[in-house]
Amino acid sequence: MKQRIIVWFRKDFRLYDNPALYSAALRGKVLPVYIYDEKYEGSWRTGSASKWWLHSALYDIKERLAELNIPFIIQKGNSLTILRKIIRDTNADALYLNVRHEPHAYQQDQEIMKQLRQEDIVCHTFESHLLLPSHTVKKANGEPYKVFTPYYKAFLNQMVPKPFPIPELISFSYKDTLQIEDLQLLPKVNWIDDIAKNWEPTERAAYVKLRTFASHKIVDYEMGRDFPSHALHSAISPYLAFGQLSPRAVYHYIASKQEGHAFIRQLIWREFAYHLLHHFPHTVTEPLNGNFQYFPWRDDEDSFEAWSKGRTGYPLVDAGMRELWATGFMHNRVRMVVSSFLVKHLLIPWQKGAAWFWDTLVDADLANNTMGWQWVAGSGADAAPYFRIFNPVTQGEKFDDTGEYVRKWVPELGSLPNKYIHKPWIAPKNVLDEANVILGITYPYPIVDHAAARARALHAYEAMKKSLS
Repeated sequence: MKQRIIVWFRKDFRLYDNPALYSAALRGKVLPVYIYDEKYEGSWRTGSASKWWLHSALYDIKERLAELNIPFIIQKGNSLTILRKIIRDTNADALYLNVRHEPHAYQQDQEIMKQLRQEDIVCHTFESHLLLPSHTVKKANGEPYKVFTPYYKAFLNQMVPKPFPIPELISFSYKDTLQIEDLQLLPKVNWIDDIAKNWEPTERAAYVKLRTFASHKIVDYEMGRDFPSHALHSAISPYLAFGQLSPRAVYHYIASKQEGHAFIRQLIWREFAYHLLHHFPHTVTEPLNGNFQYFPWRDDEDSFEAWSKGRTGYPLVDAGMRELWATGFMHNRVRMVVSSFLVKHLLIPWQKGAAWFWDTLVDADLANNTMGWQWVAGSGADAAPYFRIFNPVTQGEKFDDTGEYVRKWVPELGSLPNKYIHKPWIAPKNVLDEANVILGITYPYPIVDHAAARARALHAYEAMKKSLS
């Protein structure tokens, strides 16, 4: 007799290479279920931009399952209570789920499966979100890696499994379901309308993005990926974050391309982020380098507001923050510059920046977000040394030399000559007048002087070291 298996969807909104769904289809009838349970996420409840994406992703997977005549059950509330009710009402005898790696969600999963197994429910977990389970790659002595390069070399010795095909599904019925609108995921802030113009959150769109990247961008990716106006990024990160795109499918598809090695390396950086999250779960809020608990951070709400709204007076920083607000995305090079500006020019804690990114990025991902911010702050694994302080002017001149990126996102500076686009405060008055720029009115003066901010940051770092001696 075939099993009646609940397949619990979370961050795996796809049919292709969905290990839990595929394995359930081999063993019995399936009932796909999604439960919106904010308490399940602990302190990292879904951010505003991610809620919009989730709303659309739920519509997409529901429609794709409907094409196969398979229902998609949507519920809201306590996950264990709801699963027990569905099991009782349907006589289901198994629960299949793909692993969640976020520390709080992972712990919740373990507790739920423990409870259900005591009630004679078979529970199986599968790896869907990563190329390999996060504990796979480790040193010869069993310890985790803290530096990427040796991790990368060790990872390359592993075999990444091939993706599963879309399964043939047979369902069993259950009538008690909510509508997606009942979850009230869409934020009331109007900026979401702008974000929606830039993205199609569907599984099919994910593979279109992947093919477009491989066909038109990958050949120039390694040399050009640091230049934001070139737009050579793959734009698949939100699809990976929500599991609409299989990382294993990406890996094998890109590995088949002659120029794919640089992008494969980025995929393995993502694996490294989850490796760190698995072994050092406290780092989502605390520095991996414990010395940074004593760093003299500043509480400066006015400066944080200027940073978050793209009004710092540094054009590259402001362009990045405005791109984020308008699209839910920011180019990776610019992410490093704006993050460094917050924690080093302004001495505002990295956790505050991480929380802002979590709320506004459509590709918000706890492992990547944590690793990136800790790297910039100098407190994480493989971190940039604290004294490496990005100069937003020279970064702009190097990676946006014609100012194309700045002109797009900071249009009030659009008529400035290239010479002044990244440092309008040094432009002569006649140049500013001709470009219709009035510093302090149409565009702000810098909220900090770079040289003074750099000296202050290094002084704070030295103060931290002295407090430890």
